[in-house]
Amino acid sequence: MSPKKFVGAFVAATALVGLAFAPVSASYPGAANGRIAVGVRAPDGSFNIYAMQPNGAGLTALTSGAGRHLCPDYTADGKRIAFCSNVSGAWEIWTMKQNGTRQAQLTHFGAFAIFPDFSPDGSKIAFSGFVDEPQNDQIYVVDATTGLAPVQLTTCPAAEPDCFSDYPVWSPDGTKIAFTRGDGFDADDNPVNEQVWVMNADGSNAHALTSGADPKDQVPDWSPDGSRIAYSSGQFGSEGIWTMNADGSNQHQLTGCAPGPTDPCPAGDDFGTAWAPDGSKIAFLRDLTGLGIPDRPVYIMNADGSNPTRITPAQGIHAVPAWQARGTDSDQ
Repeated sequence: MSPKKFVGAFVAATALVGLAFAPVSASYPGAANGRIAVGVRAPDGSFNIYAMQPNGAGLTALTSGAGRHLCPDYTADGKRIAFCSNVSGAWEIWTMKQNGTRQAQLTHFGAFAIFPDFSPDGSKIAFSGFVDEPQNDQIYVVDATTGLAPVQLTTCPAAEPDCFSDYPVWSPDGTKIAFTRGDGFDADDNPVNEQVWVMNADGSNAHALTSGADPKDQVPDWSPDGSRIAYSSGQFGSEGIWTMNADGSNQHQLTGCAPGPTDPCPAGDDFGTAWAPDGSKIAFLRDLTGLGIPDRPVYIMNADGSNPTRITPAQGIHAVPAWQARGTDSDQ
C-alpha cells in the first residue's frame, strides 16, 4: 500500500467508509486458541489496540492515548505483540507484552513502517513501507530485538516502477513469506493487478499465487500447518474470504458474492483474515460502512466458511484482527 493509499484510507475511515489496517499473525500448529487483538476506533478518530476472548468477552485495552495504534501481531508463543503507531510522528514499529505492558518503540526510521509480522522463532520482524525517501511500499525484514539492519526483500522491475508489496506474513515453518503485490495504481489510485504472492524468506523466488481482475487486498494468512492460505478477493462491495493451497491451487470462496450474478448478495465486504492457532476457525472483518452503516465488526467462522458469527456486539469501527496462540503465562 502506498503512503497515499494508506493515509487516504484513514481519512475515509474517519468518515466511516474506509478500510482497516493491521497485519494478521500467522498461526502455528499445536497451539490452543488465545485472545484476539484488534484496533478499535474512538469517537475522536484515534485507534487503540484491545484484546478479547474469541467469543468477544473480556474486551481489555492494551494501548491508550491519542494517535493511532494498529497492526497487532503476536509472537508464536503468544507472549509479545508487535504493532504500528504514529504517536512519535512517523509510522514506526512498536512492541509490548501481550497484556499491554512494556511498550517500546522498536524502529526509528522516521519514514513509514507498518504491518509488522514476527518470524516463527521471534528473531525477526517483516514489515511493509519504506525506510528512506518516500516510495511505494516494499517488504523489509528487521531484527526483532534492536529494530536495526533492515533488509529489503522486494523491488520493482523496470517495467513496473510503481509496483508495491504489502502485508507480509511468515509461513509457520519460517521458510516463506506470503504478501500482496500490485503492478501500480490507476488514475483513481486503485491498485492494478493486486495479487497474493509468496517468496522465500530471503526474498528469492517471488511469484504470484493468484490471478484475475479482482484485487486481493487485506490480508493473507497461513493455516497452522502451512498447507493453506486465507485471503480476501473482490471489488469494493463484493469482497469475500477465500482459501487456497499453499501452492495456489484449489482456490475456494468462503464468504462474499459468488462470481457472477447472485440474489441476494451478502451485505458488506469481508476481509482481514486471521486463522485460529488450532486451525479450526478464521476471524475476519465485515465492513458495513459502504452501506452507510457506521459499523465494521469482527466475525469468526469455521475454517470451511460455515457458521459466521459476529463477536463484537457494539456498533463501531474495528481494524483487522490478530489471533494469539495461548502460552503458559498467567497474565494471558
